[in-house]
Amino acid sequence: MTEPIVVLISADAEWKAVKDQFSQSKIETYPMGEFFLTNINRQTMVFQHGGWGKIAAAASAVYAIETWNPELVINLGTCGGFAGRVERDVILMPDSTLTYDIIEQMSDPQESIDHYTTRLDHSWLKIPYPLPVQNGVMVSADRDILPRDIPALIKTYDARAADWESASIAWVTVKKYRRRCLILRGVSDLVSTEGGEAYSSVEFFEQASERIMRRLLESLPGWLSCAGY
Repeated sequence: MTEPIVVLISADAEWKAVKDQFSQSKIETYPMGEFFLTNINRQTMVFQHGGWGKIAAAASAVYAIETWNPELVINLGTCGGFAGRVERDVILMPDSTLTYDIIEQMSDPQESIDHYTTRLDHSWLKIPYPLPVQNGVMVSADRDILPRDIPALIKTYDARAADWESASIAWVTVKKYRRRCLILRGVSDLVSTEGGEAYSSVEFFEQASERIMRRLLESLPGWLSCAGY
């Protein structure tokens, strides 16, 4: 058997949506959560719940690569968009990720940001893509978007959206293991300097996650074809 492709899913609501779509699959466990195997385009796929946040994302990415030795790691999920910079339900395929919640006071703080910045090369994907996507920078932090941070994130990084895990997954997969990495994140909710439409409403996020994950999963065979599988 050729090496499988690993699909990492981060948030609990996203993972629930995946299990609902693959309800016939046998769910197994590993030290950090659940996973299952299936076939798409005659290609073995490992769907693995990586967990939310940078720590779980990095640890589960290492586990997946060390265990399954994939050539390609895909991360499907959601993100919060900056109101006025992107629309809800847009699919983002970032070509750069970075961790922005690093506070360095002993040396150059930009060096620390640069260290955890990853460029994502998509030249191996054939066009046309199965879904319209937008590129750009995905910024990650171990927190939801703080409305007061938005102007600086736009000015400093030209960012349009943020999540909790993309930067960790990309850094481990691309920088440390030199594997191909495809991140596809749908904008589940918008945040402005006045607040976020999903804040204090977990139901809003859960409903958006189900809608976005269904769309991403339906497009997955097309993405595999674009990748040569």
